[in-house]
Amino acid sequence: MKSLLIKDTTVSERAQIVREALGAEGDCEGVDFSDMYDDYIYGFKELADINREFSEKHAGAVVAGDITKPSSGCAMK
Repeated sequence: MKSLLIKDTTVSERAQIVREALGAEGDCEGVDFSDMYDDYIYGFKELADINREFSEKHAGAVVAGDITKPSSGCAMK
């Protein structure tokens, strides 16, 4: 597998990586994931950093018993 690091990819390759990872839909439950990854696409932050920051910000947001089926427009099933 090819490296996903900024130093090893071009802007167009990073955009394609994000499109493929998100599938057809780029938003879920009010979060626009395509915008979330702009810093990666344009070479400002690595994917791991963006994902870690998202996880830290939203950790504990889902509480057992409050879990509902995602809307049908969510690519993150």
